[in-house]
Amino acid sequence: MTARRFLYAFVILAVLHTAWRWDRRAVEHDPGVLVPDAPTQVNLITDPFVFDQFQIMPRAEFDLYARVLSAERYRFDAGARLSPIDLALGWGPMSDQAVLDQVRISQGARWFTMSWKAPPIPPVEMMRHSANMHMIPAEAWVEDALKDARVGDIVQLRGFLVDVTDNEGWSWRTSLSRDDTGGGSCELVFVEYVSLLTDPKLLTRN
Repeated sequence: MTARRFLYAFVILAVLHTAWRWDRRAVEHDPGVLVPDAPTQVNLITDPFVFDQFQIMPRAEFDLYARVLSAERYRFDAGARLSPIDLALGWGPMSDQAVLDQVRISQGARWFTMSWKAPPIPPVEMMRHSANMHMIPAEAWVEDALKDARVGDIVQLRGFLVDVTDNEGWSWRTSLSRDDTGGGSCELVFVEYVSLLTDPKLLTRN
């Protein structure tokens, strides 16, 4: 490749990368609570089903609207084939731009963390109104939609909180509470329906 062709290729890649970053930029909103209601769940006693060589045990029907606080993809850990993306989600005060502007949120290793110079609201309220959720897309279009989620989007999810096992004895269990913290506090969500909204005015419950 000549130096000129290399330069052209570099410029094209740089433009594409910049366009991708612009398309993935966070969505900001005016101050105020965007999602007033906590996720809803109805606990179940039912039979497991097989999904992609995993045994899925539904523990609860699950329905939520929430603001996307962070999104992280996974490719190489034990659960990546089943759950390729985690979403950190917030509702109530954790959907308020005025609160989130004062909080730094990050994800990694299937956890999410928050930090701040001074807590804008009591930390216990931040934890009660947010969660890191491991997403199991039921269909390809659901996976595509989940991967399209940007920070600041309002997401609607419907599906089930589930426990998972495989034939080799590996297991992954869901939390059934929004009030717990630490190990085992993340929700494992089998997602059957997802919708993304950038405008909270479009938020309606069916």
